[in-house]
Amino acid sequence: MKQGFDNDKYLKMQSEHIKERISQFDNKLYLEFGGKLFDDYHASRVLPGFEPDSKLRMLMQLSDQAEIVIVISATDIEKNKIRGDLGITYDVDVLRLMDVFQERGLFTGSVVLTKFSGQSSALVFKAKLEKLGIKVYCHYEIPGYPSNISLIVSDEGYGKNDYIETSRPLVIVTAPGPGSGKMATCLSQLYHEHKRGVNAGYAKFETFPIWNLPLKHPVNLAYEAATADLNDVNMIDPFHLEAYGKTTVNYNRDVEIFPVLNAMFETIYGESRYKSPTDMGVNMAGNCIIDDEACRDASKQEILRRYYDTLNGLLDNTSTDDAVYKIELLLKQAGITTMDRAVVAAANNRAEETGAPCAAIELPNGNLITGKTTPLLGASAAVLLNALKKLAGIADEIHIISPDSIAPIQDLKTKYLGSKNPRLHTDEVLIALSSSASTSSNARLALEQLSKLNGCQAHTSVKLSSVDVKTFKKLKVQLTSEPKYERERNYHVE
Repeated sequence: MKQGFDNDKYLKMQSEHIKERISQFDNKLYLEFGGKLFDDYHASRVLPGFEPDSKLRMLMQLSDQAEIVIVISATDIEKNKIRGDLGITYDVDVLRLMDVFQERGLFTGSVVLTKFSGQSSALVFKAKLEKLGIKVYCHYEIPGYPSNISLIVSDEGYGKNDYIETSRPLVIVTAPGPGSGKMATCLSQLYHEHKRGVNAGYAKFETFPIWNLPLKHPVNLAYEAATADLNDVNMIDPFHLEAYGKTTVNYNRDVEIFPVLNAMFETIYGESRYKSPTDMGVNMAGNCIIDDEACRDASKQEILRRYYDTLNGLLDNTSTDDAVYKIELLLKQAGITTMDRAVVAAANNRAEETGAPCAAIELPNGNLITGKTTPLLGASAAVLLNALKKLAGIADEIHIISPDSIAPIQDLKTKYLGSKNPRLHTDEVLIALSSSASTSSNARLALEQLSKLNGCQAHTSVKLSSVDVKTFKKLKVQLTSEPKYERERNYHVE
């Protein structure tokens, strides 16, 4: 992929600004981390060159001073909300994140259940965490939030929340995804710390929207697409404009909550340290874009991917019509259509020609490779093999997996494992390819090309099985699919 972002510059600038912000407070800083802390794949897709673990690498430099608090919404647990980039539920991701942080030498002190009202799934998760020896705290919904400031900043508001016991000067507040209640958790802690005589500080490490890019820049529009289910809206920060006469970009939830933050700081310090939501943030990402056009192009593809993901979500009730309408509006604002995604036409046209599901991959050099459904392979498995052969310089007519070696796998699937689909999925065809690599130089050469698929665009003419979707994710192929099943049935098996 064409690089549009200087990650080394970002690490240097961002860490310097975080240290500067920490120095502004004496003994306690709650630092809210927006977006993904460990694997920010959204940022790496819209800012080519951004490393998904950049934030974590910075925190590791402060590991002796920092502890992590993970926040998860009880309503998200109840809804089994899924992390789209990993295909796992938010509660499972909490456990995964804790393992990742521990492996990197970062201390995770506790988990907070926000919007808690006794949900049965949340209670089960709470018991599971406590059985593992993890401290769990509960925060509750406050009537009139965020506008009823007098209630929120009172013993009947934040005062009802559990006080989170922390032991280190820098408290990192993160979550599996947006809308989990990270900021409210931080503000609740400021209230409780003040009651205990501690003048704690607050700052926000938010990557998107990027405050010093235009409001309708594709990078910022891609953020709106990513949070369409939350109905987040990018907007000009009115507080910053009034205070400094400068136009900056923020988003509605931060603008809405800012009066609460102001009231909190006025209570603690006698006056607010911040004049705007933009002031709260520590975000140098906009200063590290080295190729604006590359980031614009990547962001437009991200908006299109989010559009297809949302359309597919309608099939299994994980998205809504309102979210679809929101992204359709973003497509218009970005001036793009589905025809701006080359793999869409390539896959759909091939499917129309063959009368069966097809798939397409765009290689790094711009070549479009297609794959069709065959008696041996599904379309996604076929396009994967075709792409690897092209990258390895192997002629189309050469078999890199012997058809004779595929037949026993089909027999295993249908005769012994109960599958009704004899064709190989992507994971199965990769296993067959790796087995062939021990005796075939062509298979070995094709297998060595897998890393080159990282960042490639792909599209399928039908909705894929979860197995195929996960394989493409692991290969870091950026996949979309038409929102329709291969067969019209009430019940779909993979």
